Amino acid sequence: MLKIEGISKTFHPGTVNEKTALKDLSLHLKEGDFATIVGSNGAGKSTLFNAITGAFIVDEGQIFLDGEDITFKREHLRSVDIGHLFQDPLMGTAPHMSIEENMALAYLRAHGKKRAMFSRITKEEKKLFREQLSRLDMGLEDRMKNPVGLLSGGQRQALTLLMATMVTPKILLLDEHTAALDPATAEKVLELTKQIVKERKITCLMVTHNMHQALELGNRTLMMDSGRIILDISGEEREHLTVDDLLMQFKEHVGEGLDNDRILLSK
Repeated sequence: MLKIEGISKTFHPGTVNEKTALKDLSLHLKEGDFATIVGSNGAGKSTLFNAITGAFIVDEGQIFLDGEDITFKREHLRSVDIGHLFQDPLMGTAPHMSIEENMALAYLRAHGKKRAMFSRITKEEKKLFREQLSRLDMGLEDRMKNPVGLLSGGQRQALTLLMATMVTPKILLLDEHTAALDPATAEKVLELTKQIVKERKITCLMVTHNMHQALELGNRTLMMDSGRIILDISGEEREHLTVDDLLMQFKEHVGEGLDNDRILLSK
């Protein structure tokens, strides 16, 4: 489903702020793969997601999604096939629009409507939105006319997850999407994520700072450092791996211990 071949990206080349964020990175994901990603601060995890979504064009390499070369495809065109959740729950929704309007916009854009903002939804689609919201068990199905800006961070993140998956995306990118939520809400959003990904068989990449999640969720664990994937573990090897084993493998590959305090505290 996703094929990345030798991509590299350097920001501010030739200046004192030059930063190589991705370096000859390759990754192949089969349809239905669910890979978790961990890594040190500045390892390139979010940059990898931005390369996939088209936030910038890579300097070298190619990116294929479902057999299509999207290397130079514009970001808004890629968004039709790519679901993307950020750590900040405020980034995925329009606060001054109602819950219904936010869902309608996401739904119509995912169906490839060029003028989604000016299109209308049917009674059947409104019913679908209500059914989807009821899954959250947050009472949002009775608040569809309310502005999204009135919702809590957890409610907005759960809504964003629904919006990103109402029409099954070819790939779902989760960039620490529960990290900014309180523990109870984070657990609820994570459980919903697992249900939706499993039901729809969505190909998924998830950045997490929680090492236990990195080994328990999905079927692959990737570790990044300095813009490269230094470890790709799946199958029986992954099943028998502990958090300490994973940290030790990082040290063996990089030559030093992992410096992400949030990851170390999650042990």
